[in-house]
Amino acid sequence: MRSAAVVGTGLIGTSVALALSARGVRVHLQDADADAARIAEARGAGTTAAPSGPVDLAVLAVPPSQVADVLEQQQRRSLARSYTDVASVKRGPQDEVAGGRGDAATFVGGHPMAGAERSGPWAADATLFEGRPWALTPLPPTSRETVNHALELVSLCGAVPILMESGAHDHAVAVVSHTPHLVAALMAGQLAGVPEDAVRLAGQGVRDVTRVADGDPRLWTQILQANAAAVADVLEGVGRDLDEAVQALRSVDGAGGGGRRSAADRITRLLTRGREGRGRISGKHGGPPTVFTPVHVHIGDRPGELSQLLAEAAALDINVEDMKIEHAQEDSTGVAELAVAGAAASALARRLAERGWNVRQIPGPADRGDGSAEQLLRPAGLG
Repeated sequence: MRSAAVVGTGLIGTSVALALSARGVRVHLQDADADAARIAEARGAGTTAAPSGPVDLAVLAVPPSQVADVLEQQQRRSLARSYTDVASVKRGPQDEVAGGRGDAATFVGGHPMAGAERSGPWAADATLFEGRPWALTPLPPTSRETVNHALELVSLCGAVPILMESGAHDHAVAVVSHTPHLVAALMAGQLAGVPEDAVRLAGQGVRDVTRVADGDPRLWTQILQANAAAVADVLEGVGRDLDEAVQALRSVDGAGGGGRRSAADRITRLLTRGREGRGRISGKHGGPPTVFTPVHVHIGDRPGELSQLLAEAAALDINVEDMKIEHAQEDSTGVAELAVAGAAASALARRLAERGWNVRQIPGPADRGDGSAEQLLRPAGLG
C-alpha cells in the first residue's frame, strides 16, 4: 500500500494514520472539523491536502450511523480503490450498504478492538493497535482486492486480523465491549452520591471495574443505540445473575444454619463462574491466557521516576506485559504494579531492590503456597 485516506481524525482515525505514516504510506486526512484534521497533520499523521487521484484504501473513521452516508459520498468522489470502516458495530451499516447505499464490492467492514479513555487526535498513538484483534466483516460481493487491502492495513498497524460475519461480530462485541462499558458506567454511577470519605477509600479494584466509564457519553450512546438488541440480550443475562446474587446475599443476611450455607454456596458458584469466564480471555496476540506475576514498586511523585523504573526493567531484558499505578491518598507517592512472566518476576524484584527500589513481589501461582503471601524486598543496604 502506497497511499491511503483517513476520513475522521479522532482517536482511532488519527492512530491509524500515524501507524500508516510510520510505515511509509502517504496518508491524506479529512474531517468535518478542520481543526481536528490540522492537529492530526501537525502530529505527523499525514497531510490535509487532497490526493491527486484515487488512493489505495480509504478508512472511514466515523460513527456507525454515518458509515453508509460517508461511503456513498466518498465513492462518488472516487476517493479510493477500496474502502473500510472502523465502527464498533457492523450489521446495521453493512445492511445499508448491501441494500444499495454504496458499492459493496469495494467495501469491507472493519473494527479494531482498541481504544483509550481519552478521545481526539491528541490522544492518538501509532502503537494503539499492536497485537490487538481487528475484525473484518466482508459482504458476499466484496472483492478479493478490497479484502487484501484491508488485510494489509491491519498488518501495517501491527494488529491481528479476524474474519467474521457482521451479526456474529455485533453479538461478540456486546459481550466483550459494549455491555462491560455500560455496566462499568452503572457501577461508577453508584459513586456519584456517596460521601467524600467513602470515595477516598477507593482502591485498585474499583478503579479497574470503572476505568472504561470515563469514555465520551455521547459517543457511547451512539454505539449502544447501534447495537441495542445485542447489548440488551447480554444485559438480561447479567441481570439474572445480579438477581440471584441479591437473593443469595439477602438469604445470607437473614437465614441461619443450612439456609445460610446454601446461600453462601450460590454466591460461590457465581464467583467461580466469573473466574472461569475471566480465564477464557485470550492472552497476548490472541493466544492462550497467560498468568503474569505482579511486582509492586513504591515510587515517588518526581519527574522521570516512572520512566527510570521501566528503563531498569528494559535493561534487565524483562518485558513488562502490563502496568497499573495506584496513587496514595495521603501523600505524593504511589505503587506501580508491573506484570511480568512468572519466571522473570523474582529476578526483576531482586535486581530492582539491589538498585535501591522499594519492592514487593506477590508470588505467582507456581510459587505461592496459600495464595496470599507477599515478599518485601528492601533496597540494598536497609535492615
